[in-house]
Amino acid sequence: MILLANNLVTPGVGTIFWSVLIFILFLLILSKFAWKPILSAVKARDEMIKGSLESAAKAREEMLKLQSDNETILRKAREEREGILKEAREVRDKLISEAKGKATEEADKLIEKARTGIENEKLKALSEIHEQVATLSVDIASKLLGEKLKPSGKQAKLIDNYLKEIDFNKN
Repeated sequence: MILLANNLVTPGVGTIFWSVLIFILFLLILSKFAWKPILSAVKARDEMIKGSLESAAKAREEMLKLQSDNETILRKAREEREGILKEAREVRDKLISEAKGKATEEADKLIEKARTGIENEKLKALSEIHEQVATLSVDIASKLLGEKLKPSGKQAKLIDNYLKEIDFNKN
């Protein structure tokens, strides 16, 4: 066993010669036919990776620029919206105050008109009441006088009493 182990650890000179010769031939064939295409493929891949990285960096920069532009546009839109809302609130408040003013004026006019109408109706009613009271008073007085002044001696006495009262009232 030791003999086998020794052969494996120390190869023969012929084996080393042929191994080195085959390796050198293999390197020459690879350098002549395969090395240039392999290196050019690796170089092309390296350039493609660099180009992709540059494109990604440019795309990232453009994305950041677009994002900042979007933020600027959004900020401007918000400011414009706030301005429009503020203007709308001012217009609304102005319209409300104008409407309140007009409503107050119209209410005052209606109240004054109603007061005038009520006063006129009141004066009419009082005038009619005075007329009716006067008419009723005259009717009652005429009926009373008609009854009291029936043909009798009482008439003369009643007239004398009234005349005496009138004289006393004047003094």
